[in-house]
Amino acid sequence: DPSVLFTTAGMQPLVPYLLGALHPEGKRIVNVQKCVRTQDIDEVGDNIHDTFFEMLGNWSLGDYFKEDAIKWSCELLTDEKEGFGLDTNRLYITVFEGDEDAPRDEESAEIWKSIGISPSRIYFLPKQSNWWSPGDNGPCGPDTEMFYDITPAGLGDLSLGEFLEADKRQDVIEVWNDVFMEFEKKDGKVIGKLKQKNVDTGAGLERLSMVLQAKNNVFETDLFSGIMEIVGTLSKIDDLKSKRIVADHVRTAVFLIADGVLPGNTDQGYVLRRLLRRAVRYADLLNMEDGSLQKIVDVVIKKYTGIYKNLAERKKHISATIADEEVKFRNTLKNGLKEFQKLSTKNISGKDAFQLFSTYGFPIEMTVELAKEKGVSVDVSNFEEEVNKHRSLSREGAEKKFKGGLADHSEQSLRYHTATHLLHQALREVLGSHVFQKGSNITPERLRFDFSHGGKMTDEEKKKVEDIVNEKITSKLPVSYDDIPLEDARKRGAIGLFGEKYGEIVRIYQIGEGDNKFSVEFCGGPHVENTAVLGKFSIVKEEAVSAGVRRIKAVLR
Repeated sequence: DPSVLFTTAGMQPLVPYLLGALHPEGKRIVNVQKCVRTQDIDEVGDNIHDTFFEMLGNWSLGDYFKEDAIKWSCELLTDEKEGFGLDTNRLYITVFEGDEDAPRDEESAEIWKSIGISPSRIYFLPKQSNWWSPGDNGPCGPDTEMFYDITPAGLGDLSLGEFLEADKRQDVIEVWNDVFMEFEKKDGKVIGKLKQKNVDTGAGLERLSMVLQAKNNVFETDLFSGIMEIVGTLSKIDDLKSKRIVADHVRTAVFLIADGVLPGNTDQGYVLRRLLRRAVRYADLLNMEDGSLQKIVDVVIKKYTGIYKNLAERKKHISATIADEEVKFRNTLKNGLKEFQKLSTKNISGKDAFQLFSTYGFPIEMTVELAKEKGVSVDVSNFEEEVNKHRSLSREGAEKKFKGGLADHSEQSLRYHTATHLLHQALREVLGSHVFQKGSNITPERLRFDFSHGGKMTDEEKKKVEDIVNEKITSKLPVSYDDIPLEDARKRGAIGLFGEKYGEIVRIYQIGEGDNKFSVEFCGGPHVENTAVLGKFSIVKEEAVSAGVRRIKAVLR
């Protein structure tokens, strides 16, 4: 979903099917979705908030609707033989109170009553509480949410006001959510009904585990066991909130890096950098030794690798990326803190906050946090103006430079363009599947290829890459392309420019065929028709471009 940096809900990858496209698995599906949410980052450290979580969902795509969804949700939560066996007397239910877009959801309330939920445990709430949509556009609809009382003695019947207060105190925890997606939103407004009625049910694994394991916080569940223990062992100060923040942020960073994100100053990379720098800062507050994050990384990978195989496959890359970011941040942190101390004798201007950001690597969020501890304010609005000024100047500079890609469509440029596909796949085979293209620049004289990788390549690795590329050239592999649906391209294993957004129909170029297929990549072309015309491939130079990004310059002779 190009409107978000990360998948924040199980529904986002399913939007086309909620709108009516046929899903290849049918009308009833189940998924477990890795999600990252950072809007609640300041809440991490309490009992229920974390930045990475796994969302469990089951879906009706134009099939069953409210009655079946509600009955099955209740059955799964409370049935002692086939469900989780939770106490029905500890359940509380919320439903949509209605507004100009959709009526009061009396139907859901009546279904809950029909299966034994007391009317005094059913609360009608407004859209901000009981309506779900992925953003300003797309499928949406009212929902009914299930909350569970986790207090030792039990709260019993509650008035609406008492229920809302219990929710604020985290005495009742949302464990399940049934969304009835029958409406469509455009530019922030509900424009009518979808052509089919859908059900999106969701339960965060962390919170569900907390309830099932009779804990009052997610950090004591088995999802964090081992992780919290190693954090505690490494800490010389007993500060529970700081320990939870370190555990959460390192866990999230491991998953982000495994899926191809690298620390940077924009977009996904900026979020990762922010999380890692917060982890370093709170590790320092706990008096952890430098490099302690590595030991936490090892525990996270060991814990989750049975389910997510790519963690073990990319362990070396994940560890190197986090270690490199920690070292870089520590190198600037001391000087930055000294500068902050000078500035924090009074309220901090946007210009000063930008200097901390651009010169010392302080994310604005960290400056705001430190300032809050000092009792001073930060002019965030003016900071954003300074950032936009800087971006405008950077853009103007970039427009004066050659922007990359093909300089022309000469035969030699096409050879180099085709060679980049061979190089890309060879790098993945030698260095690992974390390698993705980050950019290219091709002229009739040479190719330049930027890719994600944490460390300098050894001479042996470069030689292996050269040998693989030249072997594929001498194998005289045919080069072909297809224009196919994006989903089909992904099923074929096509790779491309990391972070690029693709349309519904894409062009993929394939080098080789059948058992000799070597490379499948998203690309608009053009290329040569056979690798035999490329000549001999040689790496001239391999160097760093930025944190976690390397560059190869190569020639064909």
